[in-house]
Amino acid sequence: MKWNEKTFAKLTALNDVSITSDGNMVAYVLKKANIKDNRYENTIVIEDLKNGKRRYVEDGVMPKFSPDGKKMLYLRVDEEKKKSDLYLLELETMTSKKLLEAKNIKGVDWNRDSRKILILISKKLEDEDLYYDSSVPVWFNGEGFRDNEEFVIQIYDTEGEVVLEEIEDMYVNRALWHGDSIIYSVAKRENPFKIYDIYSYKNRKKKIFSEVSFYPIHSNGKSLLLLGKKKKKYLSEHDYLWIYDGKNIHAVSEKYGLENYSGKLDSEGNVYAITADSGSVVLEKYEKGERKRIMGERCYVYSFDIAKNGKIAFLKMSDIEYGELYFYDGKVRRITSYNSEILKKLRPKEHIHFKYHSFDGKELDGWYIKPRRRKKSPLVVFVHGGPKGMYGYYFHLNAQLLANNGYYVLFTNPRGSSGYDEKFALEVIERTGLEDFKDIMHGLEALLKMETNIDEKRIGITGISYGGYMTNWAVTQSDKFKAAISEQGISYWLTSYAFSDIGLWFDREIIGDNPLKNDNYRKLSPLFYADKVKASILFIHSLEDYRCPLDQSLMFYHILKDLGKDAYIAIFKQGEHGHSIRGKPRHRMKRYKIFLEFFNSKLKEKKEFKIEEVLGKK
Repeated sequence: MKWNEKTFAKLTALNDVSITSDGNMVAYVLKKANIKDNRYENTIVIEDLKNGKRRYVEDGVMPKFSPDGKKMLYLRVDEEKKKSDLYLLELETMTSKKLLEAKNIKGVDWNRDSRKILILISKKLEDEDLYYDSSVPVWFNGEGFRDNEEFVIQIYDTEGEVVLEEIEDMYVNRALWHGDSIIYSVAKRENPFKIYDIYSYKNRKKKIFSEVSFYPIHSNGKSLLLLGKKKKKYLSEHDYLWIYDGKNIHAVSEKYGLENYSGKLDSEGNVYAITADSGSVVLEKYEKGERKRIMGERCYVYSFDIAKNGKIAFLKMSDIEYGELYFYDGKVRRITSYNSEILKKLRPKEHIHFKYHSFDGKELDGWYIKPRRRKKSPLVVFVHGGPKGMYGYYFHLNAQLLANNGYYVLFTNPRGSSGYDEKFALEVIERTGLEDFKDIMHGLEALLKMETNIDEKRIGITGISYGGYMTNWAVTQSDKFKAAISEQGISYWLTSYAFSDIGLWFDREIIGDNPLKNDNYRKLSPLFYADKVKASILFIHSLEDYRCPLDQSLMFYHILKDLGKDAYIAIFKQGEHGHSIRGKPRHRMKRYKIFLEFFNSKLKEKKEFKIEEVLGKK
């Protein structure tokens, strides 16, 4: 079976895992792409781990079991009407009732009584003719214009089907039950991605933390689990786990030096977390100050939930395995195999790991994929997002598409990447495009020495977001690349600072303060080196990307064309910054087709790239 632009739709994605408090039932969401109808079909699967039976809830997402294990909340989302319906499912009878309808439900959480819930909702101005705002950012990626957005936490009685109380505040980013109190964090205008006030609410509002850099993520009713740091200087610093016992804050994971992505508490106060480590995302347990790896090495754990007794349900993928459900009760066992049969036919290629040294002797991680055909072949260098992203052992659809169509693929984790110590992550501050670019180029040189079947005259480069920036930068700084695909990238840091939803904070961190006078905003911008570009370059961008807005690709494209360079641009009419994963099925199908055919035309077939032929319009 040959990989093509429709292959992604043959795979089944698993998301949103939830487990009952006794660990006997697990729910998760199956997501399938329907190219014909251009939509995703979501089904909640409820696994009874005692008897092996399965039950299904059609068109549901975000399952959440009640503490007594008798009920489950879930959402049905209408993307066309931009609304969500919240349902309550009785597990014994498998019958549902609709609780309420709302436009922007951000989260729900059960009270320990298995009756009351909290619902976090955002409310906007929603005038039919205009958007209005008095604060920044005016828009936010994936959510659209903020439109004078305010947040409401509703305390809702699922039996009486009535709102008991409402708490209103600005910029609430997390809310959860902590015993019979509600704990919620409010992002501060000074830096809404780094500074929070944390409040407790039980009949009245009480501030418990002021201007901290962590926020609440879980509670077992006695202790509160926090993610972040007490105080950050940089957004790019690592997030660690902390326990608040009502009086003091205790460090859980900081001493190990690796970044945590999320965490949960069991009833005894033990902490479970997923952690980035050198290309893997591992599942860990912290008990009495000691760390234990439950699932690690050559894997990506991307969702998990725990029972009160420490049993764990988690979703895991690897470089050659798409996501599946696993269960831990002292030993790990696999529960599902949705993708095993199709993967036998597709035969994904393994990521081959290697170590190499950069220009200053720093040892770095790289991976590569060999093409199926063993002959002189082109190579495409991939650059991850971030810069605090990470390559390693996750299933990379674009890379598999190329490798199975005759390409070598290279991944590197240059300085600035996640999965290593914090000092490594901060080395790109005010230096992005300098040493990190050299790290990537030294990885390329190391691979060329190892693999003599790579055709050095046919090398391409690609990336999304920061990877798109680095692609833009690479073709202005090196003649090594014959072709490039820049997606959702940055070409001019000054307009990114002023235009992006996070630019006022993120860009000032990695490029520097005082943007109107700081030379870095010009010196590190690919736009000003456009005359040096020799590679053929395709820009792919989405109209609704507010993280790296369209101006970034459009400006660079216009200037390159004015200089007579070989440049192309494809602008998707819908889709946000994560369009490569979260775009509609036909959007993704066309993107894969364009991606493959552009590299084919420039690195293999040496012919003109014609979008109308790729899309079948001619």
